[in-house]
Amino acid sequence: MRHALSTHYFVNHRLTVAALERILHAGVPAVEIFCAKQHLDYTNKSQVNELAYWFKDEDLQLHSLHLPMHTDEVWGRSGPQAHLNICDLNKSKRIAAVDEIKRAIEVVESIPCLYLIQHVGGLNEEFDEHKLDMAFNSLEEISLFAKQRGAEILLENIPNGFSTGDKLCYLLGVTHLDLNFCFDVGHANLMEGVEEAFERMKPRIRSTHVHDNNGTDDSHLFPTLAESGTIDWQKIMGLLRSAENQYPLLLELKESPDFPQPLEAIKQIFERLENL
Repeated sequence: MRHALSTHYFVNHRLTVAALERILHAGVPAVEIFCAKQHLDYTNKSQVNELAYWFKDEDLQLHSLHLPMHTDEVWGRSGPQAHLNICDLNKSKRIAAVDEIKRAIEVVESIPCLYLIQHVGGLNEEFDEHKLDMAFNSLEEISLFAKQRGAEILLENIPNGFSTGDKLCYLLGVTHLDLNFCFDVGHANLMEGVEEAFERMKPRIRSTHVHDNNGTDDSHLFPTLAESGTIDWQKIMGLLRSAENQYPLLLELKESPDFPQPLEAIKQIFERLENL
């Protein structure tokens, strides 16, 4: 399978050319950049331009951007006003969220990529039929804005009532939006189960997020290496290979003191997964 790495691992550090060079030299051919302002400040033209110039001359492919979840630099801890929710029933908050997401999408004007990863609803938010119209209006605007810039919105399954595989398919069915999915293996393990989510989402999967957890916490553990992981990777790799030409094997990991040489560990993960 094609390999890719999310910069989520380095998300609490400013994204630099040096970090991208280390990824490239580790033999990873493609990346997903996580749009969090402490990492990639998509409103900072200087940072965006520096990265854009580097990508033009290097072989590392920008596969996707993960669109922002918060407006601050501390994962939304500055207050509820920092959370971006495209399903918000408050019109002014929803419009502000969409506008902020569009600012991040503008990055692809400088650094082209295939896909933009978008969440529907907030973390642990319960499903509400009344919010489907809000999701439709937001996604219609965001997807058109992305398409005009040559990129495609992918909806990610996340731990909330809107984003199980079944509910994402239901959303597309009632809104008639023609969108595809980013299949998050770790999140599926926290919700309905990886196999059930995969089978429901399979025809529309165009990218992945591959990580492990203990079945309770969204800890983004290192697959096959972390001791507390609970996912049966031999079984899951069989599933992923059943449609492998549709998407890459994209690792989305969290920084861990257990792996002081993360890129070496990442190379080992890819080897282990491919050998299963």
